[in-house]
Amino acid sequence: MEYQTQLLIVMITYMALLILWGIYQGRKVKTNADYAIAGRSLPGWAAALSERATGESSWALLGLPGAAYATGLTEIWTALGCVAGIITAWWAIAWRLRDEAEKFEAETFTDYIAKKHVEIGRWIRMVGSFTIVFFFFFYVGAQFLGGGKTLHTMFHIDPKLGMLITAAIIVPYTIYGGFRSVVYTDVIQAIVMIATLVIGPIVGLIYLSNHPELFAQSIPEALSKAGPGYHSMIQAASGFGAGVVIVGSFSWFFGYLGGQPQLSMRFMAIKDPIQAKKARNIGIVWTLIAYIGALSLGWIGIAIFGPDGLEDREFVMPAVLLKIFPPALAALLITGAIAAMISTADSLLILSSTELSENLIKPASRKKIDPKRSLAQSRLITALIAVIALAFAYAFGDGTFIFTLVSYVWAGIGGTFSIVILFTLFWKKFHGTAALITIIAGLTFTIIWISTGMDEVVTARLMTFVVAGATAIAATFLVKKPTMKNN
Repeated sequence: MEYQTQLLIVMITYMALLILWGIYQGRKVKTNADYAIAGRSLPGWAAALSERATGESSWALLGLPGAAYATGLTEIWTALGCVAGIITAWWAIAWRLRDEAEKFEAETFTDYIAKKHVEIGRWIRMVGSFTIVFFFFFYVGAQFLGGGKTLHTMFHIDPKLGMLITAAIIVPYTIYGGFRSVVYTDVIQAIVMIATLVIGPIVGLIYLSNHPELFAQSIPEALSKAGPGYHSMIQAASGFGAGVVIVGSFSWFFGYLGGQPQLSMRFMAIKDPIQAKKARNIGIVWTLIAYIGALSLGWIGIAIFGPDGLEDREFVMPAVLLKIFPPALAALLITGAIAAMISTADSLLILSSTELSENLIKPASRKKIDPKRSLAQSRLITALIAVIALAFAYAFGDGTFIFTLVSYVWAGIGGTFSIVILFTLFWKKFHGTAALITIIAGLTFTIIWISTGMDEVVTARLMTFVVAGATAIAATFLVKKPTMKNN
């Protein structure tokens, strides 16, 4: 119980400082542009660290180490897919999207697509924003659920009380400071995350070499002793089965190509081209180090506990840290991990609220709203979404319905909007009607594909990208570009 007491003390202190930091940053928000996109004035280091913390929080700290613990070397394909996608996004997409956002004065993800395809912008704005708000609304609820379950696991707190605590941590500064507060709290999370993923593996390897009583004294020995499925990159499969393993794991690549709005907004908010280059370098280096560290923690877990030593594989990172560090230091690193996972909700919350307010509610009003009143309205909408998402999380406490909808996000939103962003940036013939058809077709296909169980055969992460791409090409050539501008 000693580590739990220390963990609780460290966590309360950490969270309190994080909330104060978020509120402090929120004091600089004066306009809707500040609230929605940080005035498009983010320094490169802040944009890069925020994008990485948002994209990888629970995945890099719990999911990937857990998968590496469960499958051994096979998880390298997933890591390669993610890393390749992230590097491609930073190298080829981020600076272009930043330049385009500045050119069109876009304040939200859908706002950019609508202004780029002005001939049918109003419909793109409505359909795109509604789709993002709908799915990400449940995504926020899933984060509240995840926070509640994590606090229950670590401290035996009632999961519903844990959801309230999660909301109480992230909602106040998100309502007050919007995108700016979210970004700068993410920066803190990214620093703690990378510290955990660097220090943890180094100390873990030293710990293995000094404890001969463990399952193994090195990662190669652990993978070898765990069985053929662990030291093979294709899980001992061959032929078509090996191809399915590789393609299914690598398919995470497609979701990173501009199609995740919560990540693309960081690209769009960078101050200038010089800062975009700095952000690119920081983002890529952070990613390479983090993924090596996350895989290593999972494999070190095999060496310490054996392949069957943990009941819940996704808690291999906390288990390893508690084993190799003194309780106080382990508490600090684990607190950062928990905070990073919980705070993912703030990015999803502010994205949902700005898409709803800027693209659906405010355009419906023909009256010009005073800037101060408009900012107050944005904050009110953020608060309402948070309350409703929390209520839904309570109503569907087992998480089955919410997590089913969340499963559509990476494939449906990521695969579909990646095609729309890529073609919008790189193909001059691509027009608004084709973009609208692609959005509808990609999301519809994803729902049908996953609902019928076909995702178990070939992952929707790949199939949605392929179908959306084929739809976009066909619609571009077969459907005439409209001439009437109704934005």
